[in-house]
Amino acid sequence: MLLGALAGVKSAPDGPGGVLSGGVTGALEGSARPPSILRRMRPPETEPTPDPALFDAVVNLCKRRGFVFPSAEIYGGIRSTYDYGPLGALMLRNVREAWWRSMVQERDDIVPIDAAVLTNPKVWEASGHLAAFTDPLVDCRNCKERWRADQIGDTCPNCGSKDLTEARPFNLMFKTFVGPVEESAAAAYLRPETAQGMFVNFLNVLQTTRKRPPFGIAQTGRAFRNEITPGNFVFRTREFEMMEMEYFVPPAEADAWFEYWCAERLSWYARYGIPEAMLRLRQHDASELSHYSAGTADVEFLYPWGWGELEGIANRTDFDLRAHSEHSGTKLEYFDQTTGEHYMPYVIEPAAGLTRTMMALLLAAYDTDVVAGEDRTVLRLHPRIAPYAVAVLPLSKKETLTPLAREILHTLQRRFVCDYDETQAIGRRYRRQDEIGTPMCVTVDFDSLEDQAATLRDRDSTEQVRVPIADLADTIAHRLDPDLAV
Repeated sequence: MLLGALAGVKSAPDGPGGVLSGGVTGALEGSARPPSILRRMRPPETEPTPDPALFDAVVNLCKRRGFVFPSAEIYGGIRSTYDYGPLGALMLRNVREAWWRSMVQERDDIVPIDAAVLTNPKVWEASGHLAAFTDPLVDCRNCKERWRADQIGDTCPNCGSKDLTEARPFNLMFKTFVGPVEESAAAAYLRPETAQGMFVNFLNVLQTTRKRPPFGIAQTGRAFRNEITPGNFVFRTREFEMMEMEYFVPPAEADAWFEYWCAERLSWYARYGIPEAMLRLRQHDASELSHYSAGTADVEFLYPWGWGELEGIANRTDFDLRAHSEHSGTKLEYFDQTTGEHYMPYVIEPAAGLTRTMMALLLAAYDTDVVAGEDRTVLRLHPRIAPYAVAVLPLSKKETLTPLAREILHTLQRRFVCDYDETQAIGRRYRRQDEIGTPMCVTVDFDSLEDQAATLRDRDSTEQVRVPIADLADTIAHRLDPDLAV
């Protein structure tokens, strides 16, 4: 059955928001993980093998079924820029809401904000982005292509020439101007991350919500990076959406909270259907750490080309609050009335990309099997992530059947995102829904006019059961996910 793969997946230690009552020790006690989550690395002999053919299959499905389109395709497109079609837009929304549910809705220690894309350029000066947010750029003198020096060695990937320029820093921020005059005083930047909007609002949030450390500020939103070599479909683009949370903690508790969030974020991906064999945590070496980080770990996913970052969790120390305090002249501190102590909290930051997460879920869900002697492509997406939860399929387009099918559709739409398909044979329609990941199909036939029941079909098992129309919504909710039932 559909929920079989979800059995045994545990929720966050102590339950939603329980960390506030027991502190960091209470939050970490009883967690079903090794003493150090950062040691969770499979030995080399058990490493799964990347599957390059999987990438082509999923990209083809995305374009063919309307998940992703090249942006402005009728004009030849623009490199590494994509539009999300009907199914992609629905799935992005579901991934965003799943993240939001776990990070904000189900907790009482994290609050949301929505900060501006454009902000005072002094923010980026204080954060270090103007000086340090760079990649090493080299030019190939032979074919004139440009590359990131740390990704190509001493040979141009395009023409094989070794005649490369010296590496020079290239700032990744998009520069623009505020107002009608393009002058240095009017310069501004599209944000390369959402984090700084949360740091500069630290006092506003602290004073209006009356939170106390440990507490978090969460945000989703667009960010922009002028990547030298974007690529791999939507996995590295210049415009993308981030899902970030800044968790402010007493400095002495930072290491423990860092491990807590590593465990929590790793389990979130498993909760939504990525097999454990396709996930791992990798601790950054000292040479890899960003200028603000005292420790970083990546949740890595087994992409078709090998292991790569899915989400980063960083201990940013008090770097950002201290930098903004110094540059703005405003003390970004917390006063602990119990101890009488003023201190600057440390920050633990889980940062994920929405589009990258969506594609990882698609890659993990893609499967083929044989049903009734026919090959089938199926996306075994978690029901909360699938673009459509239910498809209503009348057996015939005859006028006698359509009113009842439409009535069922409108009833289900009050609780689920639904598709309606009445063209071609029912078997072909089942295959279409399987290929886009729809967990449940409701088939309305001529018997439904007499017995007031419909056939409910499960995507993964292809099992079909007869269900009274009056009970359809509740039955679907329980079969998809008990948490969806009301």
